Amino acid sequence: MSSLLDRANLARVISYQFEYSERLRCAFIGAGEHSYRNVYPAFQYAPVELLAVCDVRIERARQYARTFGAAAAYGDHHEMLARERPDAVFIVTSYTEDGQVQATQLAEECMRAGAHVWMEKPTATSLAQVDRLAEVSARTGRQLMTGLKKIFTPAIEKVKAIIETPEFGRASSISVRYPQAMPPPDERGDDWRMIGFLDHLFHPAAILGHLMGRVDRLSYEWEPRTGASVSSLRFESGAIGTLHLTAGSAATSPLERVEVVGEDANVVVDNGTRLTYYRAGATIPYGRTGSFVVDDAMAPLHWEPEFSLGQLSNKNLFLLGYVPEVLHFCESVLRDEPLTKGTLADVRRIVELYELYRKTPSGVVVDAP
Repeated sequence: MSSLLDRANLARVISYQFEYSERLRCAFIGAGEHSYRNVYPAFQYAPVELLAVCDVRIERARQYARTFGAAAAYGDHHEMLARERPDAVFIVTSYTEDGQVQATQLAEECMRAGAHVWMEKPTATSLAQVDRLAEVSARTGRQLMTGLKKIFTPAIEKVKAIIETPEFGRASSISVRYPQAMPPPDERGDDWRMIGFLDHLFHPAAILGHLMGRVDRLSYEWEPRTGASVSSLRFESGAIGTLHLTAGSAATSPLERVEVVGEDANVVVDNGTRLTYYRAGATIPYGRTGSFVVDDAMAPLHWEPEFSLGQLSNKNLFLLGYVPEVLHFCESVLRDEPLTKGTLADVRRIVELYELYRKTPSGVVVDAP
């Protein structure tokens, strides 16, 4: 099976599910609205044979099984794992009453039952839980992937490719904007009150880690009326960055912005879909240049999708990274190859950052342990 995830071929050719000669025997735990919109539909373009759907609401599981072509529905995942013995399990669930991630324990049980696991973020609420999952993965030989969709989007994939070129130079700084509130300091020890922050921090933190590596120093300022914050970051590479969590911004505003600066070059992604690469090499003498138009060899490059044709490339399943992340998981398992994105190592960097925010007061500079 030819790779659909070859980074040298970003405009990849997609196969439909029925065109695969080899498919992964999969089960699915969870029948909620998010999975209905974004995860089950991604199977249309992946080597997946959906065996069964499980949800504590058995009627909902039956409805999803009928809709997405599974032969069986279950109300208990232990029964499903024992009867179906799937190669892999997809998990998209919610939180417990005390604010824990339900999928953390489910993922461990699935690996112990012999299944590889794809789980929606967040993976866990603590580093201790992440490390336990890593131990179980190593002991069972089963892989676990978290759905870090942002690092699978076409725009961020292209940014990664650009900043690794000699022409871009060494990445020196990054700025990420994302709309999320941080709870007040006296609530940050409460797992339940931190659910929203944990759930959404995974998105910008995944981008930071994927493009720049591990954060080793952090400080931030927090605004109490909206919960907005601006963080100053230093990475192990020596690069620096900011994370602007723009709580209080309008619902009609584009949600996010990413900019990476290299050496006489920078690349910007607006709203997840508009990518501009400002290439090195142009000289514009101050006070002596009569035109903003530079030579084609060093002019900025710009990409954005069209929305007139019924293309796969303008579907949210592709623009938001859902299909690419599902493909990466399925192909890695089928080939018995290690995951390279959405790994527990990626998750560990994110949860390290989350724990720093929980423990660090506003205005204090702290080094990562």
